[in-house]
Amino acid sequence: MAKARTYYFCRECGYQSSSWLGKCPACGKWNTFDEEVVQKETAGGKQKAKGSTSAPKLIQQVTYSETLRMPTHCAEFDRVLGGGIVPGSLLLIGGEPGIGKSTLLLQTALAIRDRKILYVSGEESEEQIKMRADRVGTAPVSDPADGAGCYVVSETSMERIFEHIEAVQPELVIVDSIQTVNTEAIESGSGSISQIRECTTQFQRYAKESGVPVLLVGHITKDGTLAGPKVMEHIVDAVLQFEGDRNYGFRILRALKNRFGSTAEIGIFEMRGSGLCEVSNPSELLLAHRDEELSGAAVAATLEGVRPMFIEVQSLVSSAVYGTPQRNANGFDMRRMSMLLAVLEKRCGFKLGAKDVFLNMAGGMRVNDPAMDLAVACSILSSNVDMPISPRFCFAAELGLSGEVRPVSRVEQRISEAARLGFEKIFVSKYDAKSVDRSHYHIQIVPVSVIEEAFRELFA
Repeated sequence: MAKARTYYFCRECGYQSSSWLGKCPACGKWNTFDEEVVQKETAGGKQKAKGSTSAPKLIQQVTYSETLRMPTHCAEFDRVLGGGIVPGSLLLIGGEPGIGKSTLLLQTALAIRDRKILYVSGEESEEQIKMRADRVGTAPVSDPADGAGCYVVSETSMERIFEHIEAVQPELVIVDSIQTVNTEAIESGSGSISQIRECTTQFQRYAKESGVPVLLVGHITKDGTLAGPKVMEHIVDAVLQFEGDRNYGFRILRALKNRFGSTAEIGIFEMRGSGLCEVSNPSELLLAHRDEELSGAAVAATLEGVRPMFIEVQSLVSSAVYGTPQRNANGFDMRRMSMLLAVLEKRCGFKLGAKDVFLNMAGGMRVNDPAMDLAVACSILSSNVDMPISPRFCFAAELGLSGEVRPVSRVEQRISEAARLGFEKIFVSKYDAKSVDRSHYHIQIVPVSVIEEAFRELFA
């Protein structure tokens, strides 16, 4: 008979211990061990491992063919994946509750009408899934003759899910969510570390042996990290993070890990009553359309992957009411903003140490591109002197600690996009301006070497 034993697992890294420990010896975290009951098989009850026919080969003997990806018929989703879904891959999509994970995957399943897809939901019934499909307006009106389409089932048992997979023989499996799935081989409840790890491993084995891609939906903790053991993120081939602010309609899909593509790409969607809609040109939506000129606003030419995006930077500088000045940045690195404030005070002579500084990226975007530095600095200076910057000006340069304006990558692509959007001037580093043929662009390129030159050019 199988024997049930109690083990303790670290929720951060999945380390297993026979007794409770205050500090995990693997990851060094404190108070992360949870007690779980695990079903252990006896020696006579162990099954022979499947797929044991593999043998080591010389790397010269390994052959492969070009991988044909499965398009999702969603340009933004394909961009993040690297061109589509790779056969036999295991993908994990996480995000806050209500952010749109299930809506995105259901729209994807309904859009791929030439393949057989199995949508497994452990959180909703078939009727609820059908209601959401009718709401997003992508459900087909008739059944295809060849059996292709989206099959839905509400199930949480791992063994029953594989029975449904055996019966349907799908070309794509979507599981919403992995925290609701449980297997009879383990005594602990759904969502525990051992259950998540075992179920993810079984889906990985199925995907690699059958060549059918599997998409998993994962919950996140209150800290914003994916719930479950860290080993789950190592098992899957790609980890996608769906994020956004509920006060804004935009949703951003980022790749935190991708074995088949770049992690620098993002996909931008807009949440509407009819579901998620692609945003092919986010710059036109993120830029404020205003006639009057207001101080503290500057436009930055940033890059997300290979796509240029223009974001409005908003700043507010005011006298500190309390003894300690407040520093607050929304969508921008707080430590980098503190560094830029120190550069402005040291190199430009502005006394910002006794003033409150608030920084915001319009549209709820979160940006890490170093080319934002010049736009952030000019926005802060504009608010400090209460003089507006023309909305037809944009900035693309990095600032050093000495106040020098440093070059950035792919400046020609940023300039071309700025000219296409109708900007009149773009401020870049003089080192970037040397390598750019200005006659090719219908926009004035302003080269600057130090932050003082940009200030004189804007507010002289």
